[in-house]
Amino acid sequence: MKETEGRVFMSQSRDDLQQRGWILDGIPETREQALLIQTLGVSPRHVIVLSAPDAVLIERNLGKRIDPQTGEIYHTIFDWPPESEIQNRLIAPAGISEGETARRLLEYHRNIVRILPSYPKIVKVITADQPCVDVFYQALTYVQTIHRSNAPFTPRVLLCGPVGSGKSLQAALLAEKYGLVNVCCGQLLKEAMADKSKYGEMIRPFFEKETAVPSYIIMKVLRQRLDQQDCVERGWVLHGFPRDRDQACLMDSMGYKPNRVFFLNVPFDSIIERLTLRRTDPVTGERSHLMYKPPPTMEIQARLLQSPKDSEEQIRLRTELFYRNSAELQEFYGQAITLNGDQDPYTVFEYIESGIINPLPKKVP
Repeated sequence: MKETEGRVFMSQSRDDLQQRGWILDGIPETREQALLIQTLGVSPRHVIVLSAPDAVLIERNLGKRIDPQTGEIYHTIFDWPPESEIQNRLIAPAGISEGETARRLLEYHRNIVRILPSYPKIVKVITADQPCVDVFYQALTYVQTIHRSNAPFTPRVLLCGPVGSGKSLQAALLAEKYGLVNVCCGQLLKEAMADKSKYGEMIRPFFEKETAVPSYIIMKVLRQRLDQQDCVERGWVLHGFPRDRDQACLMDSMGYKPNRVFFLNVPFDSIIERLTLRRTDPVTGERSHLMYKPPPTMEIQARLLQSPKDSEEQIRLRTELFYRNSAELQEFYGQAITLNGDQDPYTVFEYIESGIINPLPKKVP
């Protein structure tokens, strides 16, 4: 999913989406898009896969016709217009030949097997080779079911780690599997400022001067989010706050006590490799990584830009600041679990998951 598409989707009214729900179609088409959607905090409660034999899908596609005047789509077998005037002007859309359809189906089959593991236990496969009404009612029955949380208790998870340690991805994976609310402190501050709320006006001067927002203001915004019903009922995974012992004490004094705390340790060289090679295409908004996700052409690579925050100097300052405060923060959260974050992200997730499911180890006096 392109960054522009993500901005459009996330710019919808949060209250409107929570109250009415939403349906997302056409995305994700790849595993990378599925992971990006999760990092944006978009976690579906139900995933439906419509399945049919390739021969049926090719036949359906070959029968498509489009009205160039109205844009209406018709079908030579299933939905042919009775008016001869409309029939005479219908044309076949581009890209529906048997060869092109077969190529797209092959690409779909390669990608779908990598996408579905991102949505464990919430996927429903429905046969699409049956009347539309039957397909609809099967889908409706499924989306009306309520999934029970996989968590053995109401988790309140805190993820700590330096910039580039993978906190956002791990938070998204936890939110997806356990139904937790993904609370990114930095994102909350940006949303508060964008909403032009009273807290947003307090935050704006610090954003404009690129200075740190005072802890008491951050805590006001954070408290407003953690007190919402979904956080209370489902639990939450928090990252981006607290950053030092004083902030941890402030959060604790206000009654927000995580029952699982994880520290993700990553060597500085790995952080540099992860962040300094990130680039953004100013034309499309597409994000690339010169090592892990290089741009498809030299022309695109030539126009890529690096964010000032991804310079080695900025990363070094932010990393050193985290590790300067991490010892006291770990001491404050005495039962915190320290993990090696310099591994495959799904290996890291398995360790975090075991730390949530299993009882905390008792400290030996």
